[in-house]
Amino acid sequence: MSFVDAIKSVFTQYVGFSGRARRSEYWYFVLFNFIVSFVLSFLGNYVGFFSILGTIWSLAVLLPSLAVCVRRLHDIGKAWTWILLGLIPLVGEIILIVFFCQDSQPGENQFGPNPKGM
Repeated sequence: MSFVDAIKSVFTQYVGFSGRARRSEYWYFVLFNFIVSFVLSFLGNYVGFFSILGTIWSLAVLLPSLAVCVRRLHDIGKAWTWILLGLIPLVGEIILIVFFCQDSQPGENQFGPNPKGM
């Protein structure tokens, strides 16, 4: 899956918590979100308007971020409840990063068919 396809996929399924998301879809979205947030934060230091845009951006990508995280967990065969590990400081976040780096379960699992592409 290309960078642009991954971003389109996340935003077209912005509240789609069912199905599966490949590693590339998840990590391209994380990269895109980081770049946009960094640019808005940098510009917000000089022009106050951009800090307001940064807040709006953060709120706008909240649901798509949660949805792609849940779909990524589904891709490795884990239920959505594993995302609650992120509430545990440091340890939970590290465990989630390890989960998000794992390869997909081959074939179909209880959350649907294996998505096409890498």
